[in-house]
Amino acid sequence: MLQIVQTALELGFQYALVAMALFLSYRILDIADLTTDGSFVLGAAVSVTLTAAGHPVLAIPAAMLAGACAGFVTAFLQTRLGVPSILAGIITNTGLYTVNLMTMGWKSNASLLRADTVFTLLRDAGVGGAWYELLLSASVTAAAGALLWLFLGTRLGLSIRATGDNRDMVRSSSVNPAFTVTVGLCIANALTGLSGAVVGQYQKTVDTNMGAGIVVIGLACLIIGETLVGRGGTGRGILAVMAGSVVYRFIYAAVLNTRIVPIECLKLVTALVVALAIAAPAIKSGAVFQKRRLAAGRRGAR
Repeated sequence: MLQIVQTALELGFQYALVAMALFLSYRILDIADLTTDGSFVLGAAVSVTLTAAGHPVLAIPAAMLAGACAGFVTAFLQTRLGVPSILAGIITNTGLYTVNLMTMGWKSNASLLRADTVFTLLRDAGVGGAWYELLLSASVTAAAGALLWLFLGTRLGLSIRATGDNRDMVRSSSVNPAFTVTVGLCIANALTGLSGAVVGQYQKTVDTNMGAGIVVIGLACLIIGETLVGRGGTGRGILAVMAGSVVYRFIYAAVLNTRIVPIECLKLVTALVVALAIAAPAIKSGAVFQKRRLAAGRRGAR
């Protein structure tokens, strides 16, 4: 039981970085960025490849840089070529499949058999004891969350937040929204690449299909976290995605171990949860409207 809890916490913090990236792109910039799936695999591919070459620590910033480059391509398609945001993400994601294969030496998967990772380096240093993987995962996510919170409080960060609210207002304030969108998507995909890098070294493997459905999982974590913590400022939002990711992983572990839902149906259940959570305001307002309509009909009948 303790092992299940520990694993759920470790994966929860690692995948919280994806939810954090979606918080920036989806909640703050109001952009549906579908580059996430490919950026996640790209980060894992770069991380595993460099780790196999003997550079596990260097692999982390390299994966973030690779993710930022993917975000730049998506932003360029949107802001310079006029491609709609959803199509831009799909185009970049499609191209990243070949890039990921090339990064892994034209193989569909790669593994780390006896190579040192950032996790084994921490273990060999005697830090964290039996919880060294959780310690590192939580530390990386907490540091990324703190840096994102600080950045969003800067002048550029406030401009990015304002861009998501009202681009015309930002443009009238002599701020180029194309620049703020580009910076925001680069940071979001850098966080996704960081998540892929940590997961790749944690699992000691990378596969071209490991990013399938990452967007839905990240949105599920975001929605669950906002339901538990509530929506508010950037600090609350970052804490919400962390909490949501951990809770989602506990739900995932419960499904795996109790078989309440067949494991084959888990992604379908996740998709339904996300769809219902996003549609909840419309469903609620529709229910209120129908209630008022029925009440008015009863009064008219009298």
